[in-house]
Amino acid sequence: MTIFENIEYDGHEQVVFCKDEKSGLKAIIAVHDTTLGPGVGGCRMWSYASEKEALTDALRLSKGMTYKNAMAGLEFGGGKAVIIGNANTDKSKELLTAYGQFVERVAGRYITAEDVGISPEDMEVVHTQTKYVAGLSGTSGDPSPFTAYGVYQGIKASVEKRLGRTDLKGLKVAIQGVGHVGYYLCKHLFEAGAQLFVCDINQQALARVRDEFNAVVTELDDIYDLDVDVYAPCALGATINDDTISRLKCTVVAGAANNQLAEERHGEILKQKNILYAPDYVINAGGIINISFEKNGYNADKAHEKVSKIYQTLKDLYDRAESTATPTNIIADQMALEIISQAKACSVMA
Repeated sequence: MTIFENIEYDGHEQVVFCKDEKSGLKAIIAVHDTTLGPGVGGCRMWSYASEKEALTDALRLSKGMTYKNAMAGLEFGGGKAVIIGNANTDKSKELLTAYGQFVERVAGRYITAEDVGISPEDMEVVHTQTKYVAGLSGTSGDPSPFTAYGVYQGIKASVEKRLGRTDLKGLKVAIQGVGHVGYYLCKHLFEAGAQLFVCDINQQALARVRDEFNAVVTELDDIYDLDVDVYAPCALGATINDDTISRLKCTVVAGAANNQLAEERHGEILKQKNILYAPDYVINAGGIINISFEKNGYNADKAHEKVSKIYQTLKDLYDRAESTATPTNIIADQMALEIISQAKACSVMA
């Protein structure tokens, strides 16, 4: 299968395959669209089952970053990188150094940051080889708290739209994945009075949210069957698929994970089931919004204020989806493309 045959290929501007024999690095950098600015997106390290799977993830995630940045009103395009390997056993200073050298060769069309399997500390190593790094310590730092806050605001907007409630007290929320983002989301929801049900492969992370937030721990596969108000996927993507969608008993899907729908048609199925879906790249934009404030001198308060606007963005999106009887994921794509098209038109006129 070639890149052009991959269903996720969407006229990407640039795809770079990175291989370094000495360090064992195998990575893919995908730049989707730079109409609004340089492609900005995290670097994910994961034990992909195949190179095809890694390519699909890079293509899909980079496109999602284009739409995410557009909907967040940022002067960024969409890019993403994936490193093939186990972050616990394969990651090394040499590997990260080699990755940084490849980022430098892309010459600013892609700005990298942390993601699954990669920490802000890892980005410091990458930064020794390239200036095209965001989210470093001493600047905006770990984006997880801001991502979680944006998801929390999105859950409030979704619950208000779907359930007519302006408070979350007693709300039942199933959170899949309680790592950095999931932990902070649990904290916000617990403080708002929500009842939490959680699952994760990391037992220490589970114990932490159980002890601190009185969360009920469930088995990994049982999370889909819970009778809850909100299902919040906060781990890897495609958890809403043909195998799980019929099992959902929630009324809202709103979480931090990227690419939550395995296929676009699953948005229509959620609509038919009367489940309100918060498009992932809209609700989880808090981290990249925070990073955007590095550009002209970082200000955490201003970043926090802009992240809170995810609430209104989702409310406007829901109103448009309702008025046109269109799935929310389709409306989000339409809104993002309108922003990009307008920017292209303005650049031509200029």
